[in-house]
Amino acid sequence: MELQLALDRLSLEDAIDLARRTDYFTDYVEVGTSLIKEFGMRSVFEVKKACPDKLVMADMKIMDNAVYESKLAFEAGADLLTVMGAAPVETIEICLNEAEKRGRTVMIDLLNTDLERTAKIVHCPAIFCVHTSKDLQESGNGSFEFEGLSFLKEMGVRTAAAGGIGVKSIPSLQKSGVSIVIAGSSITKAADPSRAAAELKEACMKGMSSLEC
Repeated sequence: MELQLALDRLSLEDAIDLARRTDYFTDYVEVGTSLIKEFGMRSVFEVKKACPDKLVMADMKIMDNAVYESKLAFEAGADLLTVMGAAPVETIEICLNEAEKRGRTVMIDLLNTDLERTAKIVHCPAIFCVHTSKDLQESGNGSFEFEGLSFLKEMGVRTAAAGGIGVKSIPSLQKSGVSIVIAGSSITKAADPSRAAAELKEACMKGMSSLEC
């Protein structure tokens, strides 16, 4: 499995510093929605500039206006962007077309997207991300079972998982066929982010670990 660092709720300077400090252990760097909303496309540009050899994802969470928003992200240097699974099919298809024109990739965020809806879009040439929301995690009612992964595994599509992921999450995610593990706070809020990233990457590569989150 590959490891994606999610940078959210940080100053742009701190985000860039964390991306650099953990660079050796990560495969992707995600410019989170909060960074994009606070700092605009500059956040995508600056992270890509700081990590030119890293695949950078702009977590745009596109719901509409796909041509314009896709262009913003890709022109800022994003290698991937996110569109919501709940968006109109036309919006998802536009994102895919805009990515294909540039040799880029789309991740479809399945936050609050049920299996019936997922089945309608699972044919799309994209990465499908199961996602436990931040609000749900903080409410104490969040499910970390990542419902839908078994269906996606059966369909043979490439998958990612996000939301409250730490080292203990890795074995079950690997069994579910997840390709990309997206970790945020377990790295960015750690006393030693580089070590936290190293432990997560090691767990991803081994498929099992006794390390604590």
